[in-house]
Amino acid sequence: MLLILSACNSGQKKESQQTQEKQDATLPAKSQDMTQDGASLFDGKTLDGWEITSFGTEGPVLVSEGNIVLNFGDGCTGVTYTKPFPKVDYEVSLDAMKVSGNDFFCGMTFPVKDTYCSFIVGGWGGPVVGLSTIDGKDGSENSTKILMNFEHKTWYHIRLQVTDAKIMAWIDDKQVIDFTIDDHTIDIRPEVNLSRPFGICSWNTTAALRNIWLKKL
Repeated sequence: MLLILSACNSGQKKESQQTQEKQDATLPAKSQDMTQDGASLFDGKTLDGWEITSFGTEGPVLVSEGNIVLNFGDGCTGVTYTKPFPKVDYEVSLDAMKVSGNDFFCGMTFPVKDTYCSFIVGGWGGPVVGLSTIDGKDGSENSTKILMNFEHKTWYHIRLQVTDAKIMAWIDDKQVIDFTIDDHTIDIRPEVNLSRPFGICSWNTTAALRNIWLKKL
């Protein structure tokens, strides 16, 4: 009798293990391996996880010397992330360089809960930093606007945080955005609709990007 019960229990365990393995095999793979420091969204070698954004105005996009290079186009040139991306409580960071041209070299479109916004670095002829759009106004017209000087062929470290209450951003060690969402209307310009849910582009400017990281807060 004991032998029969042991054999039955063994068979049930084996069947349960096989069922669990079958279930595990059907689970989707993680979009990125998130650690305490976050997850790298760019491997430095390929555009794996990204697609070239079909703005219709874009210049050539390529990976060179560990950088994503957005070459000068007739408007926006950019890449859009193709894997799942959080809507809130996250931080994204990257290094960006203005190689040539005199407009924004980092136009980062990102989710804010159930809508989207863009963080523009070096827009409107080169000096403007701000969020587009807030209450229907561009970054050159709303309260987030500040002016900065950006040198060509210089790397700038850009960091953006989105929480339930705020959008905050830093360039190098300087905080440039501290925006309380409240009941403001947040949106994007139609030119960057194809950058959703997360994308980075330049405008009439050749830009380089590297060290793109995502971290949950």
